[in-house]
Amino acid sequence: MNVGFISLGCSKNLIDTEVMIGKFKNNEYKIVNNPSEAEIIIINTCGFIEQAKEEAINTILEMSEYKNKRCKYLIVMGCLVQRYYEELLQALPEVDLFIRIDEYESFWDKVQKLVKENEVEITEYKKITKVSDIKQIPLLLKDEYEQRVITTGENYAYLKIGEGCSNMCTYCAIPYIRGKFISRKMEDIMAEAQTLANQGIQELIIIAQDTTKYGIDIYGKPVLEKLLHELSRIEGIKWIRFLYSYPEGITEDLIKEVKENEKICKYFDIPIQHISNNILKGMNRKTSKQNIESLIEKIKENIPDATLRTSLIVGFPGETEKDFSELYEFVKNTKFDKLGVFKYSKEDGTPAARMKNQIHGNTKKSRYNKIMELQQKISRENLAEKIGQECEVLVEEISFDKKYLIGRTEKDVPDIDGIVYVKLNEECKQDGAEYKNRFIKCKITDIKVYDLIAEIL
Repeated sequence: MNVGFISLGCSKNLIDTEVMIGKFKNNEYKIVNNPSEAEIIIINTCGFIEQAKEEAINTILEMSEYKNKRCKYLIVMGCLVQRYYEELLQALPEVDLFIRIDEYESFWDKVQKLVKENEVEITEYKKITKVSDIKQIPLLLKDEYEQRVITTGENYAYLKIGEGCSNMCTYCAIPYIRGKFISRKMEDIMAEAQTLANQGIQELIIIAQDTTKYGIDIYGKPVLEKLLHELSRIEGIKWIRFLYSYPEGITEDLIKEVKENEKICKYFDIPIQHISNNILKGMNRKTSKQNIESLIEKIKENIPDATLRTSLIVGFPGETEKDFSELYEFVKNTKFDKLGVFKYSKEDGTPAARMKNQIHGNTKKSRYNKIMELQQKISRENLAEKIGQECEVLVEEISFDKKYLIGRTEKDVPDIDGIVYVKLNEECKQDGAEYKNRFIKCKITDIKVYDLIAEIL
């Protein structure tokens, strides 16, 4: 049978999708990209914020239309199902099978029972609404990760080192969906990384809900820097980057490893969410304005060319004009290389949803626009300073008009950050095809808002 997949949400979700694709492929199902060709359509959903939930529901309804054509079975899995299992069973009869995250161990059995016996097992599930009820969700097995089908191209792959989160930020539903933080064994991660290198992957992107917590539940202390060092010893891997590193978990040892290890991209993704101590306390963040500013100063002192990325939330309950002004001035002075902003989303069951002084939607939008306008200006200024500099670019595509190579530097995460357009000169053969999937030396000649223009050296 033909099987089509749609993966919504974050890169952590994408890895789960890739694992499931591997299960079908290893059992001789044909994977198709066009839903009109699929006899089974599987949607991996996100349920993190309101916008993601709306996208998931709309996608489910859109894909259900294919059941009037070739599609025999519509299967929905992932975060939205984990969070709203009973509600979805009632609301979406078009779906043949819902699979929660805590049922992934029996994923294949459930699919086979549906396809071969036309039976659906609906299991009892108590929705988690209390912190005391949150438990760890079992990790996928080592061989399941190693057999996953990489969908991100030939050059890079995400590498999940942990699941869930125990930070308990008051605005966040992740612990209620994905459970408490649990680390994968280092030897299992290393085995998967070696498999990826054997497949020709040159860049590993290390992910977890909070990568700085890696190892604390297994080894008694965080050991992210040790893991990065071991991964860098794998032959064939050229770039290693880690994302979602909470500020309180970035230690001097981690900074030192990034500084001294040539394979580790000089890139820090630090989701601080806010800078006002008033708001940080309300969010139950384990840091302060002073600690955040001190950390950024320490990174810049040790690694002057480090790329700094952060994410912020505006419109958190109780955010005053003074709190927002403090955040605005912080962004203005810090000049992050990359910055994303979320408008606070009131999520069911979270402590922040019950807080007083909820912020009006128009105020959230206004504050969002002000930060993004400021960041666009900062981005142009930061990029303008790079004109004339040399850089190494990983070429991943060729432009439609065959005039540019399209790639990234070590300062750019795929699908999140900017890209580099490298002008093809007369010496290039086959419209630049000889450069694809290669690292090339370039010189930056111009900029766009978030992107660079370069020429081959």
